[in-house]
Order: sequence, then structure tokens, then C-alpha cells
Amino acid sequence: MFRLAYVPGVTPAKWVNIWAERMPGVPLTLVSVPAAEVVGVLRSGDADAGFARLPVDRDGLSVIPLYVETTVVIAPKDHAIAAADEVTIADLVDDEVFHPLDDTIEWTVRPGQPAFIRPATTADAVELVATGAGILIVPLSLARLHHRRDLTYRPVTDAPQSQVALTWPTDATTDLVEDFIGIVRGRTANSSRGRTPASPAEKPAQRQARKPARNGSARRAAPPTSRKQRGPRPR
Repeated sequence: MFRLAYVPGVTPAKWVNIWAERMPGVPLTLVSVPAAEVVGVLRSGDADAGFARLPVDRDGLSVIPLYVETTVVIAPKDHAIAAADEVTIADLVDDEVFHPLDDTIEWTVRPGQPAFIRPATTADAVELVATGAGILIVPLSLARLHHRRDLTYRPVTDAPQSQVALTWPTDATTDLVEDFIGIVRGRTANSSRGRTPASPAEKPAQRQARKPARNGSARRAAPPTSRKQRGPRPR
């Protein structure tokens, strides 16, 4: 069994499907964990590898950065941002911005005005945005995950971005972990960098067919000499 942790907003389906095709005898179990807990899950051995949002504490972990997400602002549909295709941090300077405890964006300076509360989770913050109490800035995948009909979102062009990475305990890099790394990196099943079986040995019959004949085994028997070619019989 291979246990794969993933944080909210990450969709591992494409890699899981490839795993099922290539490794039908090894079940893959998905472990959904909050973004702040994925490192602890890996270090405790409750998952073999995981998709996390950077930055993470890399002590004892191997990390492969994968992709960077667009950052968006979530607001009620009647908010001013709804009229724009994209916005900047300066456009949000007068808004109250929620900063949940599980925020996945690393801010040097938090945008806008501090909201009246720090929600415990992004999901809680989205609920508060729906009441009109403020706005929320998140990676695009989280905006899609928590999408509501009464809310909208727009790209924030100059905001920091969230990066998703594959990570696993360095001292627990098993063959199965290597197999999954190969899948995530796009290696084919026959890639020389993957764990592929050695080329099958040549069949004995094929080897024998190419061997030169030995001990005259393939020589033709000389045709019998005719009587005309022989000398006369002694009388």
C-alpha cells in the first residue's frame, strides 16, 4: 500500500490514475490533511509522501516544487472587484481582509485593513466573506474549492503566489516513493530513469539459432560416388 497525503485545493487525481494503471497490485490510499499538518503527517509515518504548499519546514524532508498558483481575491458578487477583470493590492487597501490561521500565502505585509477576527480555517473565512464582513485572498484552487454562488473572485496581479510541491521523508525514500516521483515528473513506464525491470534475457532458441554450427553438425553428407567414377572391380 502507498499512502499519499494532500492539502486542500490540490487535486491528485491524474497522478493517482496513472498509478492505478502502472501499479495495479499496489493500492494507493489518499490522506486529506490541513495544510499546516501535512509535514507532521509525513514525519509521523502516517503517509509515505504528500502534496504540500510551500514554504514548509524542510528539515528531514525532500521537496520537489511542482507548480505555482494564481492568487485571487474572493468577495461578494456586489463588491467593486466584480466589475474588473483583475485587481492589484492597492485596489484593496480600504477593504477588511481576513487572514485565516491556515493561510497558505506568505505575506511580507498583509494587504488591506485587518479584519475583526482571524478565522481558524479558510473555509470559515469564506463563510464570513459571504456575510459581507470582508474579503479573502487565496490561491485559485482554494477559491474554486470553496466556490459559492453568492461570491466571486478575481486575480490579484501583484500578490505573492502559492507553490505546490511533492514532499516525503528523506530517510524513507522507498521504491514506491521513487515510482510515484517518476509519475509526478512525467516519466513514462519504460523510462530509463524509472524503476523498470531489466531487459528480458534472450531466449535459448534465439541464441542457438545464431550460433555457428559445430563439429560438422550442419555439414551436408557427401553424395555417394557413382560406379562410373569408381575403378573396375577386381576379378
